[in-house]
Amino acid sequence: MTGIFQKSTPYEVSAQTRLPGIAPLDPADWLMVDDAFGAQMAERERLLRERRDDVLAVTPEGRAAAAELLEFVLDWLARHSPGYDVAADRVRRPDGVTVQVDRDDPMGTLGHLVQEDLCLMEKQGEEHVLTAAVLCFPASWRLANKIGQPLTTIHVPVEVYDDALARRVQRLFDGVQVERPLWRFNALHYADPALFQPETRDEPRTDDAGGAYLYLRSERQCVLRLPRTRACVFSIHTFLLAGA
Repeated sequence: MTGIFQKSTPYEVSAQTRLPGIAPLDPADWLMVDDAFGAQMAERERLLRERRDDVLAVTPEGRAAAAELLEFVLDWLARHSPGYDVAADRVRRPDGVTVQVDRDDPMGTLGHLVQEDLCLMEKQGEEHVLTAAVLCFPASWRLANKIGQPLTTIHVPVEVYDDALARRVQRLFDGVQVERPLWRFNALHYADPALFQPETRDEPRTDDAGGAYLYLRSERQCVLRLPRTRACVFSIHTFLLAGA
């Protein structure tokens, strides 16, 4: 099997803390460019071209937040990421690829701009609901099953996501403040190095390498709040290490 690997993670994976394991994040450190940038971006482009309906979804309720998120990211890249050349209608990425800014397709544009998968969570009633996402690298979940669903449904069937943890996560999304983002990371071992790994409860992840989960997959997950729509952005930067 072939895969797209980083050489390391920017944090010590063995230092995981009790869920949800959240820590403050400097807003200037939100998005990342790592040593797998070019290869991951090429894979994102392929998925958006060949499997767009599997990796991108926007509900009617999420359109305003998606539009705001695109402008937010463009501004963030211009201020904090010198590897990007940002103009009003196009962006030159650190790998030299130029992306046209399509404001009629904000989540699709974002999927071509940054390594992170981006999910928009908006408060509806008592819970935050997934209203839009570009999710090219799902770690054992399927966007079509989660879009439009609240946090508790999204986390089915995660065994550790009990009522107490659900309340803590909901308080986290309720409490995150503009310009005061939060972050955490996880660590999972996989037998398959593919970055696109959707799964449903009826299609559980299987060990197809004879019991050897050879690949460490770690997600750097950040939560921030958009200032205008007040939507929460859940960003996922995926690291994959071989032989870990």
